[in-house]
Amino acid sequence: MLRLDFSTSDLNLPVNRDKTRRASISGVQDKVQLKRVRGGFAVVESGGDYILKPVPRNTYAELASDIPANESLTMDIAEKVFRVRTAEHELVEMKDGEYAYLTRRFDRRGGERVQQEDFCQLAGRSPETHGENYKYDASYEELAGLVRRFCPAFAVENPKVFFLVLFNYVFANGDAHLKNFSLYRSEQGDYVLTPAYDLLNTAVHFPNEPTATGLDFFADGHFTPSYEMLGFYSSADFIELGAAFGVMKAEVREMISLFHAHRDEVAQMIETSRLSDEARSRYIFRFHDRLKAIAQ
Repeated sequence: MLRLDFSTSDLNLPVNRDKTRRASISGVQDKVQLKRVRGGFAVVESGGDYILKPVPRNTYAELASDIPANESLTMDIAEKVFRVRTAEHELVEMKDGEYAYLTRRFDRRGGERVQQEDFCQLAGRSPETHGENYKYDASYEELAGLVRRFCPAFAVENPKVFFLVLFNYVFANGDAHLKNFSLYRSEQGDYVLTPAYDLLNTAVHFPNEPTATGLDFFADGHFTPSYEMLGFYSSADFIELGAAFGVMKAEVREMISLFHAHRDEVAQMIETSRLSDEARSRYIFRFHDRLKAIAQ
């Protein structure tokens, strides 16, 4: 494991946090830019090639010290088990022994800034236009429309976005909002989906979070008959949502089957992770619970 030569107290993190009406991981995590220097890393105000997320301070999240390991584990599962293209990342140890999450920025290429737009920007949503909870003021169905609008290869990119929505549900990410999806300009000059980022099991830290997902499923806010009957999202919801992304029913079922096929591999990764015993227990419980949900 990579060890940094500075501690969390050396980062001069802000004491107070802006609080919205909704508890969220994005509302508690500090982000510090780092740059490679000979023999290690240095903290910089801007222009860094890496983002460091230390253990949050002054937070209402439960098991906050497990947040870096949670994110690293979930990103590892996405990349290594489900072959999702993810941002380069690593769990690192600070000088004081605490873990931190380190990720390499993908909005820089060859030392130059790459044009990137998150889905809030693409949808024209901001605090000024849609209030403090602007990044939740949308639906996953709307993501499909944005991809069709801005991606020439939308038939290739939309199924990737849909799989991320499904992945976030299975791994209990209740904070998968508009800013957690982005497009950037490829080397060929067109827009494509960025590597996945900000993947983690938020239910470990917010067991009573108000929703199972960051956004509503459908633009008109309706629920499927299955949801009305069961009270949670199941395969029927993803089959209907998949149609908006151009993903056929058989393809949705195949995607769902992947999570069941790899359940033992995922469980092994959770068991051998750097999570505390309590966090590990919560993580595996939520994973198994969501597997039951999508099996309906």
